[in-house]
Amino acid sequence: MATFYEFDLNDAVLDGIEAMGYEQATPIQELTIPITLSGRDLIACAQTGTGKTAAYLLPTLHRILEQPQHSKIHTLIVSPTRELALQIDNALTGFAYFANVSSIAVYGGGSGESFDREKKALQTGTDIIVATPGRLLAHLNLGYVDFSSIKTLILDEADRMLDMGFYDDIMRIVSHLPKERQTLMFSATMPPRIRQLAAQILHNPEQVNIAISKPAEGIKQIAYCTYNTQKLPLLEHILQSQDLLSVIVFSSTKQNVKNMERELKKLGLSVAAIHSDLEQNEREETLRLFRNREIRIIVATDVLSRGIDIENISMVVNYDVPGDGADYVHRVGRTARAESTGQAVTFINPEDMRRFGAIEQLIGYEVEKGTMPEELGEAPPYTPGKSAPRGDRGGKGGSRGGKPQGNRNRNRDGKNRSEHKNRGEAKPPRTHEAQPANPQPQGENTQAGAEKKKRKKRRRKPGNENRQAAPSPAPVS
Repeated sequence: MATFYEFDLNDAVLDGIEAMGYEQATPIQELTIPITLSGRDLIACAQTGTGKTAAYLLPTLHRILEQPQHSKIHTLIVSPTRELALQIDNALTGFAYFANVSSIAVYGGGSGESFDREKKALQTGTDIIVATPGRLLAHLNLGYVDFSSIKTLILDEADRMLDMGFYDDIMRIVSHLPKERQTLMFSATMPPRIRQLAAQILHNPEQVNIAISKPAEGIKQIAYCTYNTQKLPLLEHILQSQDLLSVIVFSSTKQNVKNMERELKKLGLSVAAIHSDLEQNEREETLRLFRNREIRIIVATDVLSRGIDIENISMVVNYDVPGDGADYVHRVGRTARAESTGQAVTFINPEDMRRFGAIEQLIGYEVEKGTMPEELGEAPPYTPGKSAPRGDRGGKGGSRGGKPQGNRNRNRDGKNRSEHKNRGEAKPPRTHEAQPANPQPQGENTQAGAEKKKRKKRRRKPGNENRQAAPSPAPVS
């Protein structure tokens, strides 16, 4: 496995990597960094937690530092959610700690003051813009944004953006960019719509695939067949019977999330909710408390299923079966990151058994089925070949907190809002295949140590002499 020294990155970038404690590259980084450094277009597919963010940030920083200084925008990174935009911006801050590179996150939900700050950065120029599609278009529509200098466009979680209905927004953003640019597209899955988008906005791209159909090996998966009336008592039993450091519980509806938060608080558990009814600053504060272990349990809608990199999550609970196999992999991928271990628990009601059977087919094996605690009553049998009719869910209601909403409204607003025909054929991308691999630890090794000793003492960039401390270690996500 390659070390970061082998990529001949700018010294300031290597300083940031060293300060964060990393040396070995993950498979997706090893395959994509050389392509990005070469200036070629790229479409890369790998599951969550494999290091995609660093795979495009590190070579992008290098390319900015190696060119003459300029005052305009160099790179635009587009992400589907505010949480992911902030995650990328935080990672960028760490990697660029010793580099003279500027950046700003542009996303909705903030104050008028934040909008003005974004406007100023877009007008005066900054090296890297990390933006959500809606907020970026709000600025573009006002006419003061000049993207003529952009050298690189990066689409992160491209499949997620299409799932959320951002196809038209992406194409409008692309229309403002110069045709002569590098475009990098990172995705967790490779459905036909992604290939269609790639054919329209990428030029003769290289393609890298890291197998995505199976959860990381460190995840202990277990599923419980339940009636809806048993879900909340079963969740309470699991949370109270184990000493878990941190837990994320996913549900497909915000009503279930609100009910769970209320009922778990009654038990005296340290819990908070994240859903679309909260203001952005409330969501950010909840995540901060969770990262600092001041909150032990988060119950959330799918807003957290991708892009949030929090270390050492003990357990992920799917209160509802995810909509498809890719969503399942993303949800359970919140735990067992960077070769740690974790648990993933899924509740399967009769209506969702066929769906979970399809997930098991995708990942290639049957997930272990847990035994319902005797005091919670008899559980439904697992029959993945068929699902119960709607309404046949083991009784009315679904929890002491109120009637569950099920999965019937999941992604209704953002599903395939725009279907477009392919506007032209592109050359088949050259493909780099890799076997499934988990991220390797970024610690010391003999080869890296020898290379490190050979390196000359590097000069710091002007303005960094007064740094008091290097950034604290954060995951190479």
